[in-house]
Amino acid sequence: MEASQVETPAHGWKTFYKFGGIAALSMVAIIVIQMIFFMTAPPPLEGSARDWFDFFQTNRLAGLVGFELLMIVYTLLSLPVALCLYRALKRTDAAWTAFYVVLTLIGVVCFIAARPVLEMLSLSSQFAAAATETQRSVILAAGEAKLAAFHGTAFQISYILGSLGGLILSFVMLKSNVFSKATAYVRIGSSIFDFGLYLPGIGVYISIFSVFFLFAFNIMVARRFFQLARAED
Repeated sequence: MEASQVETPAHGWKTFYKFGGIAALSMVAIIVIQMIFFMTAPPPLEGSARDWFDFFQTNRLAGLVGFELLMIVYTLLSLPVALCLYRALKRTDAAWTAFYVVLTLIGVVCFIAARPVLEMLSLSSQFAAAATETQRSVILAAGEAKLAAFHGTAFQISYILGSLGGLILSFVMLKSNVFSKATAYVRIGSSIFDFGLYLPGIGVYISIFSVFFLFAFNIMVARRFFQLARAED
């Protein structure tokens, strides 16, 4: 796709497209790092607060990654990517693309609320230093509350909005000549596999495939952003 087919960005947007491309590639790097940690130091995803406290104490870095500190960074990086996508697609469908940006913003806020990673780290340290069973019981109760947030309403809202936003974005892409049809289909694939999470039994394993689609999508989007940034005045 030639850059001349779309509106040539002003200088400020050229710079921001570059930033968006770097952000998208950084998201790819985070996916890789997250997968490496999950394979080499798997966190107790179905464990209790005590299991998480022990995990943090055994390997603090693995605990932070396991409780998805890097995924908070990932969601924050999705904001400049979303703004670049809006700029690139607003002539195709400004309303739906703006709606996608709004869903992205809400999803980011909800995801951050659902990942109290630093609080969990602090509780782990307090638990290790607790001198009495009463203190440990209180800290464990606080840890269980944080775990409830990890799997709770805010996370589910973030997850669903991210999937729906991906579908909206994909259909706008299919109407435009800015991104390839393959880019749109890859994002559709990601959203479809996302919803596999809600299938009983095998849902978690199905949803994992969405990660690979997102991996490819971020690379494709980053490449296109760099092309747009190089567009001549």
